[in-house]
This record gives sequence, C-alpha cells and structure tokens, in this order.
Amino acid sequence: MKKLWNERSRSWLTLAARLVLGGVLIAAGYLKAKNPTVSTASVRVYKLLPVGLANIFGYALPWIEIGLALLLIVGIWVRQTSLLSGALMVLFIFAVGQAWARKLAINCGCFGNGGVTVDGKVHPGIYLTEIVRDIGLTVVAGYLYRFPHGKFGLDKASNENEE
Repeated sequence: MKKLWNERSRSWLTLAARLVLGGVLIAAGYLKAKNPTVSTASVRVYKLLPVGLANIFGYALPWIEIGLALLLIVGIWVRQTSLLSGALMVLFIFAVGQAWARKLAINCGCFGNGGVTVDGKVHPGIYLTEIVRDIGLTVVAGYLYRFPHGKFGLDKASNENEE
C-alpha cells in the first residue's frame, strides 16, 4: 500500500514539476519572443559572446525556451527535455554569476526586461535572487530527469504509470 501511494504521489509531483518548470520557461520565452530586440540586448549585456553570436542566441533563446516548455507541459520526451532545461539553467547560473563577479550593472533579462538595471548600478541582491531561482529550477529539472513519468504525460510510459 505504501509503495502504491509513493508511486501515485510521485506521479502527481512529476506533473507539478513539469508545470512549474514549463510555466517559467514559457513565460520567459513568450516575454522575450514578443520583443526580439530587447531579447538580443539581454544577451549582449552579459558580454560573453561576440555581438553577432549574441544576437543569434538572443533571437533563438525565446523559441528554445517555448519549445522546451511545451514539451514539458504536455509530457513528451520529459527526460531529454528536463536534461536540456537543466543545462539551460546551469548556463544561466554561470552567466549571472560571471556578470556579478565582473560587477556588470545588469539584471538577468530573463523575463524580457533587456537585462540592464534601471539606475545603472550593481545590486548584489538581484544576482543572488536570480541564481537561487535558477538553482531551484535546476533541481526541478533533475527531479524530472530522475522521475520523468507523471500524470497526464503524453509519453507512452507516462500513460502506463497512470493505470
């Protein structure tokens, strides 16, 4: 009985994790996709890539986020999608961390805000908040990698677990 309860609760927890990670990714992607100029500016302020490459990444990133989000929300290829989403979160952690270390006056630009602080000053709390959030999302992605099959997933194995 206890094992059955654990499988059921894990199935619901997997659904919740898919919705949380997918929801964050779709919101971030949508807000960037509706203004690609701001999205490319968000990537450029990190000063990690040459301008041309930063622009390409800035145009592609929202669609990558939206694609990953949709796959997670509907429960297709959850293990692979969570791995890619987790890698994206680690990339974001690295980018924000290096900006903080270099004392760049930016916010993350994650939700379509252009990545520049309003007052042009470094605010350590902004960096820490973004890093903690992305660590949390990386943990969620790790959970989904370990337990990819949940309620209402369209993967064949997800549907078998619901019976």
